[in-house]
Amino acid sequence: QVQLVESGGGLVQAGGSLRLSCAASAGTFSIYAMGWFRQAPGKEREFVAAISSNGLNTYYADSVKGRFTISRDNAKTTVYLQMNSLKPEDTAIYYCARKTVLGRTYFDSSYDAWGQGTQVTVSS
Repeated sequence: QVQLVESGGGLVQAGGSLRLSCAASAGTFSIYAMGWFRQAPGKEREFVAAISSNGLNTYYADSVKGRFTISRDNAKTTVYLQMNSLKPEDTAIYYCARKTVLGRTYFDSSYDAWGQGTQVTVSS
């Protein structure tokens, strides 16, 4: 079973940047699309971004489009989320996840492996 470990979260002022990383244990990382989700206190988990297995296709929630960039390095079995122009409403626990081959990109039920999450807090 793959293990996903997120890092890079922290406290940042509004307008600042953070880069999240998600390291996957060795295995067939390169054949799976990967995604980032987030969950704020009292809210449901929501889709943030996803990237295809070869990195050529990316998908974003409207709320982060133009500010966040997802990327991956298959040689390092790592997926990244560069977050710029952060807003207080971006405050949440961020999770990376592995998408099943036939799953739909924007739905968390399509992801079968999850990291433990990393906290991102944006102060105003």
